[in-house]
Amino acid sequence: MERQNIASGTAWEPIVGYSRAVKMGSYVHVSGTTATGPDGKIVGIGDVYAQTVQTLKNIESALNKAGASMKDVVRTRIYVVNIAEWEKVGKAHGEFFRDIRPATSMVQVSALISPEILVEVEADAFVG
Repeated sequence: MERQNIASGTAWEPIVGYSRAVKMGSYVHVSGTTATGPDGKIVGIGDVYAQTVQTLKNIESALNKAGASMKDVVRTRIYVVNIAEWEKVGKAHGEFFRDIRPATSMVQVSALISPEILVEVEADAFVG
């Protein structure tokens, strides 16, 4: 089975030694993804909704590079630093997945890799 590693170009990938996404056969696994913009800076500082939207756009981009799309997503995992803002995160997630409805979870964590990052999302897709 052929393995395809997909990079996004963020500074963390070569330091930590991971890929934005990995495709093996029909499966695409997207790593924890944040609201990094094309310039490498975090989009939506202080705005968890804006960060979630950018994060999901970044996931969509990785999926597209792997020959998949958001409709192929079967599971997401959402990590937030403030669970009290779950509705804002959920609203953004719903805008992308309302009709797809992957299995998901949302959990609060004490911190993410950088203090300005408020949300991180993982996704798994199956291309049938």
